[in-house]
Amino acid sequence: MNNDPQHKRQAWSVLIVSTLAFTVCFMVWMMFGVIGIPIRKMLGLNATEFGLLTAMPVLTGSLVRVPLGIWTDKYGGRIVMACLMAVTVPAIWLMSYASAYWHFIVIGLFVGLAGGAFSVGTPYVARWFPKNRQGMAMGVYGAGNSGAAVNKFVAPVLLVAFGWAMVPQVYAAIMLGTLVLFWLFSHSDPSHRVPSNVKFTDQLKALKDPKVLKYCQYYSIVFGGYVALSLWMVQYYVGEYGLDIRIAALLAACFSLPGGVLRAIGGLLSDKYGAHSVTWWVMWVCWICLFLLSYPQTDFTVLTVNGPTTFHIGLNVYAFTALMGVLGVAMAFGKASVFKYISDDYPGNIGTISGIVGLAGGLGGFILPIMFGLLMDLTGIRSSAFMLMYGVVWVSLIWMYLTEVRQLPLLGKSSSSGSPSKS
Repeated sequence: MNNDPQHKRQAWSVLIVSTLAFTVCFMVWMMFGVIGIPIRKMLGLNATEFGLLTAMPVLTGSLVRVPLGIWTDKYGGRIVMACLMAVTVPAIWLMSYASAYWHFIVIGLFVGLAGGAFSVGTPYVARWFPKNRQGMAMGVYGAGNSGAAVNKFVAPVLLVAFGWAMVPQVYAAIMLGTLVLFWLFSHSDPSHRVPSNVKFTDQLKALKDPKVLKYCQYYSIVFGGYVALSLWMVQYYVGEYGLDIRIAALLAACFSLPGGVLRAIGGLLSDKYGAHSVTWWVMWVCWICLFLLSYPQTDFTVLTVNGPTTFHIGLNVYAFTALMGVLGVAMAFGKASVFKYISDDYPGNIGTISGIVGLAGGLGGFILPIMFGLLMDLTGIRSSAFMLMYGVVWVSLIWMYLTEVRQLPLLGKSSSSGSPSKS
């Protein structure tokens, strides 16, 4: 690893400007989480149709992650990121002229390309830093997820002042300005590219690796769940607690903001304590939070000696927001720890593996909002969204226990053989 001062300055410049670019891309990617509410009212959409509307950008942002990761390995992150941002600008602008449901669906697919920025920037910034700092670098870059919270601060103000159509116009201008800044202050290092004799099919063989599939499952929760809830929470607050859209967006940001900016701390913790330890505790915290969030507003009657007495059980808006904040912090740490697994296990193929794992996470972010809408239409229970995620976390906890926890030393003895631990 090059340690000369110029290289270090370039590394930090790349990290800062790439994180800015990813923040803007994520802000654009999450746009429907706010403007989807007036669009839903304008078009008379049910919960399932609304879920599909918000999920469409997530679909393309997920599907392009594998090829973008591979192209980053081959051509370098600077050129791939710049091209990606440039392609999205016209689509973002056109969104303001959409008027029919299918218009939003089709244009949303093109706007969703911005979501592919993650699998470009992750290997791009990681390779500028030594191995013992890569968790930190990827965590800082991943803090660009806070673009979901930035969207909740900016979009409601524009929406109330000028109407929803102004939001994509302003976002297109911001994306264009960020593209210029990125190109001026980023750098390229040919040594970071995978040799050109590596074939596309050779890189995709990683899909056969059981560890990659396991990391995909983890990421579908900590990232896919984060994306889905970021898209779903504003309308959840509006429907469940009857809040104004600006207040709803502000409270929803209490989940989105820590879920993004604290990813850097998750990277530092993963460097210090290891990816497994951080991910294991993240899953348990998510499990507890989702269990509590799953309980619907309930009135039940108990026959007492003095006659029937009715009790109410349910989270008020303050308890709900506090639990969502804790969940956001846990997911932030988990997003960083999963990618620490990747940098540890696949140092020469970070782009491809991060693309595959990012694809799984993105697909989780695509499928979950649709499932949230279906469950709400079927059951009429808004908290059914959390019930679904609670079940998904159970799968990860069981998988992690069987493949990792049982292999670790337990109470000073090996859990598999009973012999004293050598670690």
